[in-house]
Amino acid sequence: MSTELRTNTVVIGSGPGGYPCGIRLGQLGIDAIVVERGEPGGVCLNVGCIPSKALIHAAKSFEKLGSLDKLGIVLGDATPRVDMAKMQAWKGGIVKKLTSGVKMLLKANGTQLVSGTARLLAPDANGHRVAVDNSGEETVIHCQNVVLATGSRPIVIPGFEPDNERVFDSTGALGFESVPGRLVVIGGGYIGLELGMVYAKLGSKVTVVEALDTILAGMERDCVQVLERQLKTSGLEVRTKTRAASWDRHGDGALVWVQGEDGTKSSIEADAVLVSVGRRPNFESLDLSAVGLSPDGRGFVAVDDQLRTSVPNIFAIGDLAGGVLLAHKATKEGEVCAEVIAGKPSGQDAQVIAAVVFTDPEIASVGLTEDEALQAGYALKIGKFPFAALGRALSVGDTRGFTKVIADAATGQILGVHIVGNGASDLISEAALAIEMGAVLEDLALTIHPHPTLSESMMEAAAAALGQAIHVFNKS
Repeated sequence: MSTELRTNTVVIGSGPGGYPCGIRLGQLGIDAIVVERGEPGGVCLNVGCIPSKALIHAAKSFEKLGSLDKLGIVLGDATPRVDMAKMQAWKGGIVKKLTSGVKMLLKANGTQLVSGTARLLAPDANGHRVAVDNSGEETVIHCQNVVLATGSRPIVIPGFEPDNERVFDSTGALGFESVPGRLVVIGGGYIGLELGMVYAKLGSKVTVVEALDTILAGMERDCVQVLERQLKTSGLEVRTKTRAASWDRHGDGALVWVQGEDGTKSSIEADAVLVSVGRRPNFESLDLSAVGLSPDGRGFVAVDDQLRTSVPNIFAIGDLAGGVLLAHKATKEGEVCAEVIAGKPSGQDAQVIAAVVFTDPEIASVGLTEDEALQAGYALKIGKFPFAALGRALSVGDTRGFTKVIADAATGQILGVHIVGNGASDLISEAALAIEMGAVLEDLALTIHPHPTLSESMMEAAAAALGQAIHVFNKS
């Protein structure tokens, strides 16, 4: 016998798209239920963005201990060591605090959180229906609107299915109980590089295997080159144009067989293998066919700029809706979706969405790359300002990288900004705002930035594009 509930809107999934949607619905006075089969917060809060950044911070802090002596800070003769149990407990505490906060915010805004796995049922005369299974107990929710916010999961390479003994996906790699002596990372994208650098800092010998001819394909090439140099300095080996073919058990570890572009095979010894080659949307448990929906060949559900699917009153947001698979994109879509349901004149009309790679140094990009702008037919003005010329960068002992501003030569309109270096993740938001507002080079160059800060690099890069930079020589 099933329980029945009624509400205006059911949000399936409580990740960075689903829970903001539920909160915004509550703020707008819309009765809503959020259904989640795991902990609220989705991949991002539980096994993605937040725990990975916690480990990145811990690893960076550990690495910096070795450079304190030159600052006049003497730690003594004791050799620093890594206690993974404590590190994992600290990381877990951060996750718990945030997921508890999500529960509190949903409740405070009048949105109910229901546990279980949701699937769509054929609508009846009164509207849509969602069945929720929680350990065999079924609840049927009657509603007018459904928001699909089921997120994504790591892509599995045939033959490299995670067993959490030797082969891991990103979720498993975030929970290592000890630092692997040798780690092979399959995939040179942002997740693989971020986690690869974490464990390299903590003592792993890391080898990255990437099938393409470059890591971080699609990002500004000269930014990537700065990271490539740092990877080499840090002892990470990167093998591009190389495919992971298979692996064998080898003692207490694994022997990973890889194939170069010439067909030559070789092996790499590993204690752990991290497979990180992208993500695919979750839709299988939804039974989309029950309401007449079907995903495309890659698993995405088509939506318009108000996040509506082809079925009336069913919406899709976040990774399931395609586009860039980023948490902050999902959050904005969740808010827009709630406003549309509430009858507000809202839509997803962002000009740009910034992307960040939390490696060391960080890379942050927004708008067009130089190659993309040239391919679009623009004549360009480009300004680049090195962190080595920033007083703030020198004072904190990290001068790697630069800020690069790309603008239309005819109008000065800013087309893209790309930053590699310490604090890039925080600096990029100014650039996103500039592009959203249609700013030109003079707008950035004439805005007085506080000194000494890393943000001065934005002002100086814009000035450099105009031939007016103060702290670097302006090339004619």
